[in-house]
Amino acid sequence: MRPFSIPRQIIPACLILFSITACEYSGQLEPFSTDGCSRFPDGPPNDPQRWHNCCVDHDKTYWLGGSYSQRLAADNTLKECISKTENPHLANIMRAGVRAGGSPFWLTPYRWSYGWPYTRGYREVTGNERKQAKTLLNRLP
Repeated sequence: MRPFSIPRQIIPACLILFSITACEYSGQLEPFSTDGCSRFPDGPPNDPQRWHNCCVDHDKTYWLGGSYSQRLAADNTLKECISKTENPHLANIMRAGVRAGGSPFWLTPYRWSYGWPYTRGYREVTGNERKQAKTLLNRLP
């Protein structure tokens, strides 16, 4: 039996990935945008906006991004809001959806830290970036 070995092609790719994530981030935060409950209804047919506000608040957090633990907290806050607005079963389904589909590594318009260019990942938000975000959010109609 051969011992486990890492293919040679993976080592340079990992070195490039680690060097990119170690660099200082200089992307520009885009103005806030939301589509409500991305790929999910904003409410039932008889009240189509029932949990829309839960999703918009969640989108504000996803737009800005931050650490992995901040994303987990945002997803748990969404679950709590949906539980209060509708029911725990729906809240669990929605939380599972955002956990699976909200990774910053997916090329989707609703990924974690979607206000930043794709390469941001799980970087902490600096004080200056928070000020920038506050300014952009204050410009909303």
